[in-house]
Amino acid sequence: MAFNTGLSGLRAASVDLDVTGNNIANASTVGFKSSKVQFGDLYASGFLSAGTNPIGDGVRVQDVKQSFGQGNISFTDNGLDMAISGDGFFILNNGGEIRYSRAGQFGIDKEGYVVNNQNMRVQGYTADDDGNLSGIRGDLQIETDNLAPRRTTNLQTDLNLDSREAVLERRIRDFDPIALADLQGSGFTFGYSDGTSDYTVPQIDATASASDAAIAINAAPGVTATARTAASLTGLTDSDVSSATNFRLEIRIDGSAPIPLNLENVSSLEDVAEAINDTSDNAISASVVDDDEDPSTPDVLRIIHSGGQPLEVAYGDAPTGTPLTNNQQYDGEVFVTTDRNVEQVTTDSGSNAFEVAFNATPFTVTNEFNPIDQRTYNHATSTTIFDSLGNSHELTQFYVKEPSPGNGVGQSQWSIYLQIDGELVGGTDQTPYTALFDQDGQLESINGDPNGELIITDWVPKDPSGDPNGADGPPANPGDVVSPIPEPATSSAFVVNLANTTQYGAAFGVNDQQQNGYTTGRLSGLDVSDQGVIFARYTNGQSKSLGQVALAAFNNTDGLSPVGDTTWVETFESGQPVIGAPDTGTLGSIKASSVEDSNVDLSAELVNLIIAQRNYQANAKTIETSDAVTQTIINLR
Repeated sequence: MAFNTGLSGLRAASVDLDVTGNNIANASTVGFKSSKVQFGDLYASGFLSAGTNPIGDGVRVQDVKQSFGQGNISFTDNGLDMAISGDGFFILNNGGEIRYSRAGQFGIDKEGYVVNNQNMRVQGYTADDDGNLSGIRGDLQIETDNLAPRRTTNLQTDLNLDSREAVLERRIRDFDPIALADLQGSGFTFGYSDGTSDYTVPQIDATASASDAAIAINAAPGVTATARTAASLTGLTDSDVSSATNFRLEIRIDGSAPIPLNLENVSSLEDVAEAINDTSDNAISASVVDDDEDPSTPDVLRIIHSGGQPLEVAYGDAPTGTPLTNNQQYDGEVFVTTDRNVEQVTTDSGSNAFEVAFNATPFTVTNEFNPIDQRTYNHATSTTIFDSLGNSHELTQFYVKEPSPGNGVGQSQWSIYLQIDGELVGGTDQTPYTALFDQDGQLESINGDPNGELIITDWVPKDPSGDPNGADGPPANPGDVVSPIPEPATSSAFVVNLANTTQYGAAFGVNDQQQNGYTTGRLSGLDVSDQGVIFARYTNGQSKSLGQVALAAFNNTDGLSPVGDTTWVETFESGQPVIGAPDTGTLGSIKASSVEDSNVDLSAELVNLIIAQRNYQANAKTIETSDAVTQTIINLR
């Protein structure tokens, strides 16, 4: 019996040595899981009784149990290497046989499938052409084709317009002078295009001066009026002055006493003009006007009162105190300028000369918007967009501050121009978009749209020579284009979204600018996320998900059967796998460019090796001792 006991011990120790040696041999095997021998004792027993003090029959190997504890994770330089941090197994397709593994050393075969070193295909969830994961499990395959271009259908621009900016463009009606007689006895009503209430100028009295009329008109919003009285002495010549024995000139302002003038030694109109300009009354000035085109026309002395008061001018060759015969009254005229918001003028009574002058006077524009002159716009920003062929084009947005609507309280206005490759689009070559902001600097609307969207339907993509480049052009029915533009797009129409634009008292700045188009791209690399999603990186800066690694978990991992190459297969004892995406449920996450090392503790295994060796030697000694006892019995005489 001692021989059998010793032999069982030798067999058990031999198995222990084999298992320990296998662990040591695979200490560097990626994904390897160490094993441990479990022993049980042996006792002989009868059917009815085993006795009170049975003697054991030795030992037997009950099981060789694997330890699925987590191994250390090491980084590699292969983008497709993966390590599982936590529970789960990679699912491998071995020619139709499904295997499970923790070894994540993967690459790509000639057909683009993700495989391990034994060409077993890694399984996961496939993705469609747009990179959307389907939830359908299959062999993961890397598409190496070029990424097709995508046209721009949406541009999101978030920026701040500086509310402190000045209005650059000036748009006015600058009238020819209006005679005082055409204003006296008349009243006027100004109408406005920006919502300002109509303003009525009361009837101008028949005795009012040009200055009085200018003051009354100047009170209207958006209107500037000035008065001037000009006296042209067409009957006075140089010879009249030089030949006079006692030349006199009297100028009375609104019936006052004559202005003191020093006319001694004057001999020409120029001398008279100089004497007038030397007077202490700064409102009076004089000059000699000649006709350069007709030298035969005599020079004319012109006297001007800048305040628009009535002038009475008399001159002649007469002694002091003698009345002057050349005497004339000048009533003056009014100069009127209206800004862009004055829409109409109606005459309430009297002469309609003012109304006629308004309708006949076109706008005079200074600093009108010009995309090549940065002095004519306040802000600009550019971004790249793409047509249906993947060609890039530069879109520039120009922002021009306009006068505030109404009375300028609680609302601000900006004009928006859009330019692609040097050509204005969106109809802004004719009329810009109008953006309104409230008192808090928030966008109210653009062309009445509270969503702040511009739908561009007139863009024709062109090549550098200015000819259409063959890409999709404008839609056949621009009015049918809606936002968002449905996919797949069939025209060059796109949406510019400015909903988050603000107008604060801070410097102009672009906070964010995103568009959804791109040119064609070649595969440049692969990335794997913690959720096991494999992303393709392309030379155009885009990325697309190609699929997602699937993981499997078992209720009883000890029931899995190892089949070599660091793989296991499902058994009845393991139960069916629970399959899902990494980092969901109880499944672990994926560490990219990493592998899970063997979980063998080499120091512990070396100690186990010594123990197994001692056990083997001790059991061999048991057999040796039993043999010696038996030999002693045989040698008895």
